[in-house]
Amino acid sequence: MDQDSHCTAERELLEAVSRITTSSTTSPSDEEENQPKAEISCQVRKENPEKDDTQDSSATLSPNSSMTTKELQEYWRNEKRQCKQIKLLFEIPSTRIVEHHLSKYVMYKIIILQTGSFDSNKSVIERRYSDFEKLNRNLLEEFSEEMEDVTFPKKSLTGNFTEEIINERKLAFKDYLRLLYSMKYIRRSKKFIDFLTRPELQEAYGCLRGGQYTKALEILLEVIGLQERLTRGNPVAIVPTLCAIVVCHKDLENPASAFEYGEKALSRLRVHTSHRYYIPLLETMIPLAYELGKDFLSLQEKLEEWKTKKDPIRIFTLKELAVREYVR
Repeated sequence: MDQDSHCTAERELLEAVSRITTSSTTSPSDEEENQPKAEISCQVRKENPEKDDTQDSSATLSPNSSMTTKELQEYWRNEKRQCKQIKLLFEIPSTRIVEHHLSKYVMYKIIILQTGSFDSNKSVIERRYSDFEKLNRNLLEEFSEEMEDVTFPKKSLTGNFTEEIINERKLAFKDYLRLLYSMKYIRRSKKFIDFLTRPELQEAYGCLRGGQYTKALEILLEVIGLQERLTRGNPVAIVPTLCAIVVCHKDLENPASAFEYGEKALSRLRVHTSHRYYIPLLETMIPLAYELGKDFLSLQEKLEEWKTKKDPIRIFTLKELAVREYVR
């Protein structure tokens, strides 16, 4: 099913659900006692050839049969938003030469921003020639046909640090990223997304494991915006990062911020209750909700409902899961 068909199907279903809601004559008090349950099964096919550890989160989506009509409407609104592809622009405005005792290389500053409007949340990363080279090699292994007409700048035997060569590569790498992003299967691939986010995430999780929560939080907040744009069609993919932010805020004694990001993560797991982060997240959110005077009983009910359906197994805490991410 292509993107337009996907959006049309979701729009029709949303309208159908709206008709159900508007035709209801139940009083407000009755609705609280007998909230209608919508039992709708809809499978959404993902065009994602990657078979990595994010596949469980991007697997077939189906609205949970226990969702209320209001929750179902919100779910499909969110799904409808996912249909709108975000177009990104890549700029390489500057470089810097890095010298160590035994090595010397050029770092390319890459600015990634959303086209079509002023983007105040642009992402800035740095990559060296060898990073681009590794990306190209990895993509050739999986997308050899798509990569047939993609030109990669060759490394010279001499003169790699001259201003002329560096400027040529700046333009070449800009065109290279633009061309890769224009190809749907490549821009959605784990290899392409990892190239743009993995080094920063590895640094952030390293700080988290070392107890440097302020530094980890700073990096995570910078990278999650880019992650969200790159994984627009698979919102569950950013759940680990959202949960890592929850852990950092919680350990920094910022319960309100921890709860805010926890709610964002839970909204993405509404129809993915078997996801490995779902129960640890609920267990973290319940005391936070209680501390903040928010509705913790509904979270407790969801936790108890899950426990009655599943066999008792060893559940890691949210922090235990977070520190296991991006271990080199």
